[in-house]
Parts: sequence; C-alpha cells; structure tokens
Amino acid sequence: MKQGKYSEEQIVKILKEADAGVKVSDLCRKYGFSDATYYNWKAKYGGMGLSEIKRLRQLEDENRRLKQIVADLTLDNQALKAVVTKNF
Repeated sequence: MKQGKYSEEQIVKILKEADAGVKVSDLCRKYGFSDATYYNWKAKYGGMGLSEIKRLRQLEDENRRLKQIVADLTLDNQALKAVVTKNF
C-alpha cells in the first residue's frame, strides 16, 4: 500500500481547521492537496480523534494479515486436494 504524504496527526489537524471555519479551498492551497483528498479524509476520518484513528489503522493491519493467512491456507488446501484426487 502506498504511504501517504500526511500522517494521521496532520490529517486530524487539517480537519479540525476546516471545522473551525477555514475554507476548504484555502486549506488545499496551504497544504498542497486536492479537494477530493479532503473529502475522502473527511469521509474516512471525520469526527474521529487521534486515538480512534490509530486504532483503525491497527485493525486494518490486522485484517490485512488475517486475509493473507486465509489466502495461504486456501492455497495449501487446494494443493492437498489436488494431490489426493490425482489418480496414480
């Protein structure tokens, strides 16, 4: 996965600035990101605190690892089934 330019702390800070009344276009110009990026951040992180965002990141990493484990076990299972069903 591509590493973002901004950390969670920076994203929370930017979203709080927008909540305080700063225009989105001004924030985009100041920090150098697009309107679409702001709205994606707002959809994903809106209303969250920093601790909640860190927990979300941990859960996403754990989910990714578990999916990888399931994929590996499924491949092993299919390979074993192919060996068992093969006629000798």
